[in-house]
Amino acid sequence: MTFEKPEPKAKFFTCPHCGILAKQNWSDLMTQFDGSGGWIRQTNMTVGLCDYCSKITIWLGKEMLFPSKPNVPLPNDDLNPDIKEDYNEAAEIVEKSPRSASALLRLAIQKLCQQLGEKENLNVSIGKLVKKGLPVKIQQALDVVRVIGNESVHPGEIDLRDDKNTAYKLFELVNIIAHTMITQPKEIENLYKNLPQKKLEGIVERDDNSKQ
Repeated sequence: MTFEKPEPKAKFFTCPHCGILAKQNWSDLMTQFDGSGGWIRQTNMTVGLCDYCSKITIWLGKEMLFPSKPNVPLPNDDLNPDIKEDYNEAAEIVEKSPRSASALLRLAIQKLCQQLGEKENLNVSIGKLVKKGLPVKIQQALDVVRVIGNESVHPGEIDLRDDKNTAYKLFELVNIIAHTMITQPKEIENLYKNLPQKKLEGIVERDDNSKQ
């Protein structure tokens, strides 16, 4: 599922209420305090209305004031519980401390490599995962956000250059790696196992003949 980070006055983003990538309708925030003075336009405050669920977001400049819950996708269901815990903790603090969130997410990526059977340092582990089917583009993306490569920081360490954009990319990468290396192979295996027995026997026979 495509995730677009909520941004003020963006035409589309993933709604933090319904989780749907939807059109957003915008208006300045108007208030009336005593009921007699008319409506007052609040400076630098806007309200977005989701075209899908009709719920609103409230913004002060570039900061989303409501809702206050994290604006990130849920962690992949196939992640180990301790990785989900790191991911969710990062989601809780990303708006206030993107540097701390990024450190937790780098730690989550290190643990995810271990879940996938790679126990060495991140650079070596990611290289081995590429040989197992992880797209090279993901490896390159991990380099961009300084997870591996010459400018990498150690998992769990804070990089003073990290910003919200880096943190949000790391959320996406955790889920992409999990989907590519765990969820997708599992789904394909389930599809294969649910084939009719005669189809399975035919596939085995075909493969045996191809070896001759």
